[in-house]
Amino acid sequence: MSKPALLAFIICFFASSNFAQAQKKQPNIVIILADDMGYSDIGAFGSDVQTPNLDEMAKNGLTLTNFYNASRCCPSRAALLTGLYPHQAGVGDMMNTRPQPAYQGYLNSNCVTIAEALKENGYQTFMGGKWHVGQAKEHWPLQRGFDRYFGLIDGANSYFENRPYRPNQKLTIALGNEAYTPGENYYSTDAYTDFAIDFIKQKDKSKPFFLYLAYQAPHWPLHALPQDIAKYKGKFMKGWEAMRQQRYQKQLARGIIDKSTKLSPLDEACRKWESLSEDEKQKWDEKMAVYYAMIDRLDQNIGKLRSTLKSMGEEQNTVIMFLSDNGGSNETITNTGFTPEILEANFMSPSNPKSFTAIGIEGANVSNTPFRLFKHWEYEGGTATPFIAYGPGVVKAGNKSAEPAHIIDLMQTCLDLAGAKYPAQYRGNAITKTEGLSLVPLFKAQKWTGHQVLGFEHEGNRALIKGDWKLVSEYPQNKWELYNLKTDRSELNNVASKYPDKVKELAKDYQHWADGAGVIPFEQLDKKRQQDKY
Repeated sequence: MSKPALLAFIICFFASSNFAQAQKKQPNIVIILADDMGYSDIGAFGSDVQTPNLDEMAKNGLTLTNFYNASRCCPSRAALLTGLYPHQAGVGDMMNTRPQPAYQGYLNSNCVTIAEALKENGYQTFMGGKWHVGQAKEHWPLQRGFDRYFGLIDGANSYFENRPYRPNQKLTIALGNEAYTPGENYYSTDAYTDFAIDFIKQKDKSKPFFLYLAYQAPHWPLHALPQDIAKYKGKFMKGWEAMRQQRYQKQLARGIIDKSTKLSPLDEACRKWESLSEDEKQKWDEKMAVYYAMIDRLDQNIGKLRSTLKSMGEEQNTVIMFLSDNGGSNETITNTGFTPEILEANFMSPSNPKSFTAIGIEGANVSNTPFRLFKHWEYEGGTATPFIAYGPGVVKAGNKSAEPAHIIDLMQTCLDLAGAKYPAQYRGNAITKTEGLSLVPLFKAQKWTGHQVLGFEHEGNRALIKGDWKLVSEYPQNKWELYNLKTDRSELNNVASKYPDKVKELAKDYQHWADGAGVIPFEQLDKKRQQDKY
């Protein structure tokens, strides 16, 4: 071989070798979880709230329009972190401590978290935000694989201070394993991001990182910063019926929902907008302005995180996934279980930092456009979430898929991105086999062999999805309904009486799934549940 040919061969060899090494480099992985945010609450999914960062990620990444969560805060977080159905991970309900292993209220020793699994494969692991899968310190984030943590251990709190909202409750904002007392100018959405950014900046540069950024927003109480609220005041006086119709038309135009999907009727518990007094309309406008401001600020912080990654030269090697833990919440602060101070604060102006209120059933009905029902139920309004994946080096830009996927898929997706395997054992414990599938083929717009069935159960509410069919029931009626999601994703036309054999088939499939997941019929569980479920 001549010297020029040999030199060319050497250059090509090292160039290809360096390219292969670059291709094998483990990416940074970021999961961003919103709290109680409905299917249509960001711009890319139909809202007119200003979410330019999420919208840009959707435009230049992957949008999954049929993505599911586990319909409630704790179960969804357990499923996300472990790749198991929540009952398998020990969080079949909330953080209520029960003797049944599937309902013990914290992550068990037969599951691993994404943080634990990735840490075994060379990752540094960070978390900012709401934990809500184990209240005792031995079940906190640092005890479940995270190197550094800042956030809320419990389920809800003031965004401006540490303020208990139920009798005899001690809420904990923690930095690592220690309680943290917020100072002046504290706002939780900003704080979670700022600590997360500090963790990333201080990381070992030789290692990739995993960040789980679980925002508290826009879960009640409605708390936002004045400059963000000012953007939206006065924009909601057209009423909730008009807002739902507006979002629905945007969803159709953007291909978020199929043209066969109809807008569900206004929930029967909602009042007609025109029946409200002018004062009532003004108060709802203000509530929605605060709610929009919370989502706006969340998006601003995502932008802050992305800017940091760019400045560090990490954006091209980072995959970001965004979703919500359940559908919009119809909960109010006027029911029992709250402290007298909180109930009194419910009557303050929603813009007041001391207030403690929620958007209620009308706001949730808007959030979940075009679906019906809410967080806690297994109808689409409770379980459907927007999902966006963004990563310039991994995720094909401008990609959209209607493949049904589930929050249990995030574990296997992270492991696939990292080139790691799901463990059979961890710390001497046998680990329950993951139920999730890797979404990486969808990231690359490749063919994906999806789920045969997806199962759902929360406090007696049940569902099973198989192909185009969905079997669903509401507790305590426990009567199966049947819907064809291909033609009726809003679940308006119950065809159970028309297809009784299909109901029997899917009911049998549901029971098989429930037995495998460890579901116990809700009426058999101890009804004396703790008040603090959130």
